[in-house]
Parts: sequence; structure tokens; C-alpha cells
Amino acid sequence: MPARAIASRPTLRTIADETGFAVATVSRALANDPKIAEKTREAVANAARRLNYVPDRAAQRLRTGRTKVISVLLNLEHEFIGFTDEFLGGILGAVSGTEYAISVIPDIDGPKRMEIVRKIIHHRLSDGVILTQTEPFDDRVRALAEARLPFVTHGRTEFTLPHAWVDFDNEAFARNAVRRLVEQGRTRLLMIQPDARFTFAQHLRYGFQTAARDAGVGFESPETVTLSSPSGQIEAFIRDRQLSADAPDGHICVGEVVALATLAALADTGKQPGRDVSVLAKKASPIFKHVRPQIETVTEDLRATGLQLGHMLLRQINGAAPDNLHLLMTPDTKFSISA
Repeated sequence: MPARAIASRPTLRTIADETGFAVATVSRALANDPKIAEKTREAVANAARRLNYVPDRAAQRLRTGRTKVISVLLNLEHEFIGFTDEFLGGILGAVSGTEYAISVIPDIDGPKRMEIVRKIIHHRLSDGVILTQTEPFDDRVRALAEARLPFVTHGRTEFTLPHAWVDFDNEAFARNAVRRLVEQGRTRLLMIQPDARFTFAQHLRYGFQTAARDAGVGFESPETVTLSSPSGQIEAFIRDRQLSADAPDGHICVGEVVALATLAALADTGKQPGRDVSVLAKKASPIFKHVRPQIETVTEDLRATGLQLGHMLLRQINGAAPDNLHLLMTPDTKFSISA
């Protein structure tokens, strides 16, 4: 049975026999070689679909030295509930119509974080890598650059060496959020930050603190909880702060999880969002359409982010230099009720 299955698998020769073209012509047509006539490429593509042809990646790797695989190192625990679906959806959109497949590898925090990258480099498991949750001087970035393996990061670093990246302007987000809370008359602001080792934590902290100082309002960023803390721990912290004499009256929530924990804590303490306290949140999904009372939000488009990351990586794989492959995504200056 296995031998029959292998024998019946369509090959380049099968497509050649079906179309009447030479095997070499079929191979070049499937690679979308512009020197092959468009009608020929279309006929070969139609035959490949009709025959359910799937490229033999092992053979391709031996022939071209390429794996036709992109590795995405992804932390599956995130401040956005819909992060994985939206982010990967964007990357898949970028590789759609190409021969590339996506390999999602859990980005395990700790010593194994570098071990994964070393394994990809040593065994050449992919033609390119997408990294998330960057640090200012990220060892993974250094290793990939030294190995000359194409990569792009979701987030910036402080390296002087050029590398491709896509990032959200979290400093602007924090400044806009402070401005909005001040407009609402709030004077004691709180923002739970990411772990300090991540680059975007620096951007958030700077935007939050400088905007609050400029506005002359009180602010706090607790050190006992971060975005990486369990949601129950975040909720307990917010509850305790709301029961204190100097309770904050404005909350800036960097993601959906911390916003939901904040709303739960406020409900437990009898505080009414919009009346006793303001809550502003960054979102990536329509979750807040279904939350009452409704709060003001601004969107970080993770699908667009994934799409740009995928396009940048493919450009590098095809020979583009990373020097000018940068995109800072600007947040909407206005917060609005999710409807």
C-alpha cells in the first residue's frame, strides 16, 4: 500500500506527459520563470492543480539549496487574544501563491530561546526567519546576521547593523493615550508594562512618562506585575489599587488581556468605567464589541503587520538588502468606542 501511494504521486514527469511539454519547461513554468510564455505557465499550473501536484521539497532542496520553508518563532502567550490568528494570517497572505510553507516554532523564553535559532542556522532548516518580541541587543538577531540567513523582526533593536523590521509606534500610542485621559480630566494614570527586557517596553515607558510629566499628572508603572504576568495576578493588583486611597482614575491597557483583567477588577470594586475611572485599550480583535460597558480603543493591525513581515522576508530571500526594509506602523491618534 505505501509503495503504491508513492508510485501514484504526481511528479514533474506526470505534468509533462499531461501537457506535452518537456520536464525542464514544466519545472521552469512552475517556478514562474518569465522567460516561459504566459500561456505555457498557465497550462502547466492548471495541470498541476488538476493532478494535485505537490512539490518534493527534499528534491528541491538538493537541487537548489533552498528549503522553501519560512520559520516563524512565535510566543504563544501574548497580550492580544487574537494575536496568533491575525499575525499568522498576514504572513500566510504574503506567501500565498509562492512555493513557501510556514513552520511555526514556539518561542520558549529562557536559555532555549537561542538554542532554537542555532538549530535553524546549523541545520539550515529554513530559507528565512521571522522573530517576535525583540530585545534591544537581541542575541538571535546577531546570530542570524552573522550566519547571513535572511530574517525580519517584529519589533526593533538597538543594533547599528542593518536588519529588516516592522514595528508598531508604541511611544506614540502611549502619548496619545495620556493626552486622551487628560482630556477626560484624569489625574492619576496607570499602565502595566511589558517585561523591561523587551524593546517595545522602552518605547511605551518613555511615551507614557514623558507625556504624563508634560501634562502635570500623576503616573505609575508597577514593577510587581507585567504584561507577562498571569491575568489573575494582574486583576488582583488592579483590584488592590482601586481599593486604595490613591487609586488611579485612568488606565492605559497595552493589550486585550490586561484590559479584560482591569474591567473585571473594576466590576469587583464597584467602579464604573467612564464614570469613576477611564479605561483605554489597544486591541487587535473585535473582542470589545461584546464587552459592557464599552471602552475606548485603538487598533494594532496584526494582520497587516504579518503581511509586511512576510513580504520583507521574501524580498531578502530573493536578494534584496535589508538596509531599507523598515516599517513603523502609526497608531490612530483618536481612541473610539468599539462598535
